[in-house]
Amino acid sequence: MNRKELKPESSPVAAFGERLRRLRDERGWTQDELAERMGYSGTHISAVETGRRSPTPRFSTIADKVLGTGDQLERQGRAVRSDALLEGFPEFVAHEAKAAEIRLYEVGVIPGLLQTPDYAAALTAGTVKRGAITPEQGDERNALIAQRQATLDRIPLPLVFVVLDESCLRRPIGDSAVMEAQFTRLLEFADLPNTVVQVAPFTMGARRSLSLPLYLLTLSDRSLISYAESAHQGHLERETPFVLPVLTAYHQLQAEALSQAASVAMINRLRKGSL
Repeated sequence: MNRKELKPESSPVAAFGERLRRLRDERGWTQDELAERMGYSGTHISAVETGRRSPTPRFSTIADKVLGTGDQLERQGRAVRSDALLEGFPEFVAHEAKAAEIRLYEVGVIPGLLQTPDYAAALTAGTVKRGAITPEQGDERNALIAQRQATLDRIPLPLVFVVLDESCLRRPIGDSAVMEAQFTRLLEFADLPNTVVQVAPFTMGARRSLSLPLYLLTLSDRSLISYAESAHQGHLERETPFVLPVLTAYHQLQAEALSQAASVAMINRLRKGSL
């Protein structure tokens, strides 16, 4: 039987997965046997062991109980989740790198895929200063942004649809030079043949169909994935029946937002300092 080689040194998630596999092997259990004892699927166990899925608090607690490891896995799971990324986001990023279509809705900040290095650095520096993340986690976050942006250059090019709440443009991050360069980046991005950039203005009011940041992927097999997050929690949804209503809401948002031409005009006015 072919088994994927694990590299526990590559990340906290990978280290957790390697330890789970080792503990399972020591007991002579298959993935399906551990899954049955824990109340999960064998596919879920495989995804955690190979680092494709982060362990949730519930998963770690049950694993400790089934494997008789006290609170060791629960503590290791906390370390995994203490990094700069919310639960579900690493898996989302892996799918994003292969998606045929990417749809984003962001509130308050320019989304990572469109951030300039200086904007990303200024945003991260503020988060570190508040004590929300460590400097090391900030470096990890900035590196991930660069990695995600690099995947947009693949062939065939993905279609990228972006709706920015007006607050993304109005909130200053860094100094005026940082913001001017960021606006220029948005204009260059909007000019690409595979992108659409729209602004959801404050005047939309109650017509706004979404209020929190949302990310939607259409994979090459036309399956759908959504990722939504609040300040402290992320949720990845893979079941198409649950993603479809969110996709409908996104289309409604696009219909009510400014056209790309009007959005580009607004960004240009802000870049020139006339708004």
